[in-house]
Amino acid sequence: MQQNKQGMALTLFAIGVFMGGLDNGIMSSALTTIISSFGVNANWGSWVVTIYTLGLAVSIPIMAKLSDDYGRKRMFIIGVSLFGVGSMLVALSHSFTMILISRVIQALGGGGIFPIANGYIVSSFPLDKQGKALGMVGGMNGIAAILGPNIGSLILGVTHNDWHWLFWINVPIALLLVIFSMRSIKENKSSANSGLDFIGIVTLSLAMLSLMYSLTNLKGANLGASMSHPQFYAFFVVGVVLLVALLFIENAIARRGKDPLIPMQLFRRTELRWTLLIGLTSGLTLASVIFLPAFNQIILGWPSSQAGYWYTPMALASGVGAMGGGAFMDKRGPIGTLIIGMIAAAIGALLFPLWVHHTWQMVIASAFIGFGVGVTLGAPINFLITENVPDSKSTALGILSLTRTAGMTLGPTVFAGFLSRAMAKFPTLLMKNLSSAGIPPSSIPQSELAKMNAVESFGNINSQVQQIPAPSVRNAILNAIHTVAQQGFNHLYYATLTIALVSLVIIGITSYYRSKAKKLDAATNSAS
Repeated sequence: MQQNKQGMALTLFAIGVFMGGLDNGIMSSALTTIISSFGVNANWGSWVVTIYTLGLAVSIPIMAKLSDDYGRKRMFIIGVSLFGVGSMLVALSHSFTMILISRVIQALGGGGIFPIANGYIVSSFPLDKQGKALGMVGGMNGIAAILGPNIGSLILGVTHNDWHWLFWINVPIALLLVIFSMRSIKENKSSANSGLDFIGIVTLSLAMLSLMYSLTNLKGANLGASMSHPQFYAFFVVGVVLLVALLFIENAIARRGKDPLIPMQLFRRTELRWTLLIGLTSGLTLASVIFLPAFNQIILGWPSSQAGYWYTPMALASGVGAMGGGAFMDKRGPIGTLIIGMIAAAIGALLFPLWVHHTWQMVIASAFIGFGVGVTLGAPINFLITENVPDSKSTALGILSLTRTAGMTLGPTVFAGFLSRAMAKFPTLLMKNLSSAGIPPSSIPQSELAKMNAVESFGNINSQVQQIPAPSVRNAILNAIHTVAQQGFNHLYYATLTIALVSLVIIGITSYYRSKAKKLDAATNSAS
């Protein structure tokens, strides 16, 4: 009976995590449609995604902490309910302001779902079954992040571009989750409720809003210039100062014997600090997968309507990696599992620039990356971060999710910078190709050349090129696009490889300090 209840709870958590994890991916496919629907410019339109990211930065650690204090079942139901209500309000919105407000409500609920689910598992499942369970939930999160754009495109296609259905679909799912969760999940919590740490909540909220907003202002095409802009460095500095202040505040609260918002063990124990850094690099690695459709379209020649569907092998491999990695962790431990995951991601990243020239090769390389991401996002890192925080497991998982979210926010900007800088070489290479084909640039209308010189991304020019009637001119342009795109993607995947290798070093350091801490804890327990 107990196993059946745990299995039902795990299923409900997995569905909730999948629902929440789909959101940003789905939004990326609907953003243009929503912007057009409300007649706002692209800068304002991007706030549909930005404000959700900022909301997550605030809600993840707070919802996780509340679940430790007030019960994980209770806060999971509240989180799912807020997410469902927010989704319904977005679908009913008749103004852009209403959409932004509704997205905040969505984020307040969605932020807690993943860490609460993992917190429930590590606090109530037997130790030898935690790996499989964490792997299942982590796999659903990874698959949702990868498949989100495809599912969004599919829904838009079926509903003839009616973006409202992207949000209406969440409402019945959330309602059913609430009903079944109330009946099937047994309540648990880790710590005695000693009152809310309001100072910590306000300080952390302001710190994360400042830091995440600063990251959203970075521009990949000119990273150095954007870092010197006040919209980045002013908010970044404020965020760092507030985080430092938060540590002092929380430490003072802990010394008074009260319950701080942030468990101080996360920062006192060296191996846990390094584990948080693995969370950041895993988020950066995951961010690289969003560029696969562009690679398929530009390098492999797939039409834009089909390029995204080649996410599927990567998503399947991610699920296999998450669940297989969880089972492996139950037998071999978290460190070895993490090493396997990062080696797989490194192999996949290396294959792209050195080997991938055909679709079947892309499937193999992307499957390696997907498998590695699935292993990393699943059981081992979640187990490591909760291993030595018995009374604040969900809170620790929330902080880990926050560092991963920061990596996923920063990653696309950094990776897009490689493509943008490669695109800057396009006009020069185009002139060279035209001359080599015996076509003097002077024979092409200046208005057309101006359009090409102003192009800032590969997507902006592809549709224009297909309309050019002269095959020689069209081929010269396509050759230039392919050449600079290949350079950009090569740099992107070499950067992914570098991140994976750095992650392996961090995992090794984490392993060293973890072994050292275990020996110290054993010696302390023996002495006492």
